[in-house]
Amino acid sequence: MVAGEVSGDLLAAPAIGAIRQREPDWRVAGIAGDRMIQAGCEPWHHVRELSVRGYAEVLRELPRLLWLRRSLARRVLRSGCRVLVGVDSPDFNLGLEQAVRAAGVPTVQYVSPSIWAWRGERIERIRRAASHVLLVFPFEQRLYARAGVAATYVGHPLAQAIALRPDPAAARARLGIADGATVIAVLPGSRKAEIDFIGPVFFAAANRLAGDLKPVRFVVPVADAALRTRIEALIARHPRLLELTWLIEGRSHDCLEAAHAVLVTSGTATLEAALFKRPMVIAYRMPQLSAWIIRKIGGYVPWVGLPNILAGEEVVPELLQDEATESALAAALIRQLEDTAGQARLAQRFEAMHESLRRDTPSLVADVVLDLARRPQAV
Repeated sequence: MVAGEVSGDLLAAPAIGAIRQREPDWRVAGIAGDRMIQAGCEPWHHVRELSVRGYAEVLRELPRLLWLRRSLARRVLRSGCRVLVGVDSPDFNLGLEQAVRAAGVPTVQYVSPSIWAWRGERIERIRRAASHVLLVFPFEQRLYARAGVAATYVGHPLAQAIALRPDPAAARARLGIADGATVIAVLPGSRKAEIDFIGPVFFAAANRLAGDLKPVRFVVPVADAALRTRIEALIARHPRLLELTWLIEGRSHDCLEAAHAVLVTSGTATLEAALFKRPMVIAYRMPQLSAWIIRKIGGYVPWVGLPNILAGEEVVPELLQDEATESALAAALIRQLEDTAGQARLAQRFEAMHESLRRDTPSLVADVVLDLARRPQAV
């Protein structure tokens, strides 16, 4: 199993648990994060080695990534691997899967590339790379059926892991936050590059909010302990935030459940915030070269946040690139907090979304993976 970032680690770990429950003597190994390792995956490499984002950044890291992929393919084939599962990270995993599948090993791509959002030509590359695709969003099934690519909708594991009806008061008690304070969850990303580009404006916006919301508490889940110093330096630019901001390692769900509203970068965390039925403002910034390339490629949907994509309309605000200023972010979050009727409508939309994503995902993933692994001949 090969995960490329923290979100992939989160997706893969429950599936590893389901696989090992059925086949406790089978070996699971690959590129793993902390949760995958705890579930029983032998780490050949850590996900941190693949956590690179954006075109400009990938260009700098390309020689290392290509070497890693080639060496990993050789190791997979030498190991007697029965099935390779690439978890998300399609720019790395599809090439790996294609090389391994050509040598006779069945392959699974867990999480479809966003062919519905941009780069629709990827479907042909997926056809060559993956014996089977595991889909986490229901609308993707018809796209793969139309293309004639074997695929199974398995639901999103987060929808099963997160309670349908959250309990914010209990979450605040677990975090030790007194009743009466407005709680804002700030999620500036899980990678260094994200924090470097969006972190400064996020905490500048939080500093503005600290002047408008009293009492207020900011909770910042830290995805990786190595990022803590980086985030602390950003907070230290705003002395008012030092006593109002708690950095909490490994408890992003408690932070989201406790929050009255969320300031979040585009990515899986936006879906987590929706599953906790939280109003949010989605923002993203990246180097201008990367943003220019993405604009030139174009897309099929006008949103980047998963809640808006799944809803088919903008149900929460998105502020991207130059629009993501501290004043704009703070103002958008205040509007979310003041619109109590809008919060109720949003919670209803998010509950329906949650229901549509709920499946026994680990078992469904295990079904497909073990079926391929048990076949006498490679696919």
